[in-house]
Amino acid sequence: MGENDRKQEYPAMDKLGEECGVMGVYDFDGGDVASAIYYGLSALQHRGQESCGIAVSDTKGQLRKVESHKDMGLVNEVFNPENLGKLKGDIGVGHVRYSTAGASTRENSQPLVLNYVKGTLGLAHNGNLINAAELRRELEYTGAIFQTTIDSEVIAYHIARERLRSKTVEEAVMHAAKKIKGAYALVVMSPRKLIGARDPFGFKPLCIGRMGNAYLLASETCALETIGAEYIRDVLPGEIVTISPDGGIQSDQSLCQEKEKAARCIFEYIYFARPDSRIDGVSVYNSRISAGKFLAIDSPAEADLVTGVPESGNAAALGYSMQSGIPYGIAFMKNSYVGRTFIKPKQSFRSDGVRIKLNAIQEAVEGKRIIMIDDSIVRGTTSGRIVSMLKEAGASQVHVRISSPPFLWPCYFGTDIPEREQLIAYNKTLEEIRDMIGADSLGYLKIERLEEMVEGLSICKGCFTGTYPMEPPKEDIRGDYYDRIK
Repeated sequence: MGENDRKQEYPAMDKLGEECGVMGVYDFDGGDVASAIYYGLSALQHRGQESCGIAVSDTKGQLRKVESHKDMGLVNEVFNPENLGKLKGDIGVGHVRYSTAGASTRENSQPLVLNYVKGTLGLAHNGNLINAAELRRELEYTGAIFQTTIDSEVIAYHIARERLRSKTVEEAVMHAAKKIKGAYALVVMSPRKLIGARDPFGFKPLCIGRMGNAYLLASETCALETIGAEYIRDVLPGEIVTISPDGGIQSDQSLCQEKEKAARCIFEYIYFARPDSRIDGVSVYNSRISAGKFLAIDSPAEADLVTGVPESGNAAALGYSMQSGIPYGIAFMKNSYVGRTFIKPKQSFRSDGVRIKLNAIQEAVEGKRIIMIDDSIVRGTTSGRIVSMLKEAGASQVHVRISSPPFLWPCYFGTDIPEREQLIAYNKTLEEIRDMIGADSLGYLKIERLEEMVEGLSICKGCFTGTYPMEPPKEDIRGDYYDRIK
C-alpha cells in the first residue's frame, strides 16, 4: 500500500505521519546487543509503526556474516524471544519506519544490509533526500540494481562505492554525505565500527549514549533512558561520529556549518518526539508547555476547562492552563490498543476512524466551555470530528487552539505534509477554518514564538513560510520513486 492509498483508505485520520527512528549499539565487551536495540526501538515506536528491523554482527567472528530480521508491524509484533535470540552479535543497528518516500512494503523495511568487496554495511536512515532520484539514476546507469524504492538504499550504495577509494569507512560516509542533499540521521554498521551521521542542517535528531562499555546512537534520548544508558551528547548538525574500541568516539566536523544555519525540524518539538526526550539540549516537554503558555497569552478565551487532544496536545494544554489559570482536565479517553491500522467500519456503523481511537468523556465536558489544544490542523476533517465529539458530549462551547502556525507549504525533508491544495490553511481563511471544524473560536501559535519555544535554537519553518533552508526540488520528490519516473 502506498502513501496515497493509505490516506484514501483512512481519510478521517489526517494527522501528520510520524518519521522514522534509528538505533545503533556497539558493546566493546563483546556482549550481544539485539535485546538493547529491541528495547530502544520499542521506545522509538512512536516515530514509525509500519515496519521495523534489527541487523547485528560479531566483530570477532566470521567476516561478512550479518544476522538480520525485519518485517511489517510493530516492534513487539515482529520480534519474539525465538527470532531475537538468533541475532547474535556485539554490534548492530535497528530501525522503525514510517514511509514518507517509497511504498509501505516489507522490501522497503530497514536496516539495509549490503555485502560488497570491502565487507558488509548495515544502514538505518531517518529523513528524506531531495536529490535521491537523480543519484539513483546515476547509479542505475552504471549498473546498480536496486532492491527497494527508498532513498536509504541510494545512500548505502554511495557509501559502498566511496569505500572502494577511501582508506576508512568513515571517510566513505563523509564523501557520500557530500553528494546527498536533504535530511538524514544515519546509523551505519561496518565490520568493526559504528558510525553516526547527521545532515549539515540537523533536520533529524541523533544522540550518543553509553551503558557500561557499550556505546549507543539513537534518534531520541528516551531510547537511551529506556535501557538504562547514560546520555553523552547530541551528534552535531553535519557531524560524523565513529565509534570503535580503538578510537572510542571520534568526530569529523568537516561538514558542519555555522550554528545559525542549522534548521532543526520544529515538529520534533511540537509533535514527533516523545515528551521525555531532549533534543539538542532542549526539553520536548518544556517546549510544549511553552507553546501552550504562548497560546494563552496571544489567543485567550473565557472557558471552564482546558484539555489536550492525546497525546501531543496534552503538555501544551497544561501550559495554557498554567498561564491562564483555567483548570486543566482530561476530556478524552484514548484507546491504547488500536494499532497503526484497523479494519474500516461498515457504513451501517456510526463509528469512524476518530471514534475508534478517541472518545469524549461526557462527565468531564457536559455544560462546560472547553478550550481544546491540538498540535496541528492538516486537512481539517479530524479536528472537525473531535469538536463535534465534544459538543455531542454536552460541551456548551469549544475553543480550538493549535500549538503550531498554519501549514501553508509542503515539506520535502521527511515530514508527511501533503501538497498545498490539500492543506486547509492554504485554501481557507481563519474564519472559514473555524466554521468548517465547528469551533466557537480558533487560534494558532504565532510564527515568531517558535524560536522562543525552543530556547533560541535555529529551526526549519518552511512548512509555515515557504522559505526553506536549502533550495527545494523543482518537482515533488516525495512518494514512490517508480511512480514518479513512469
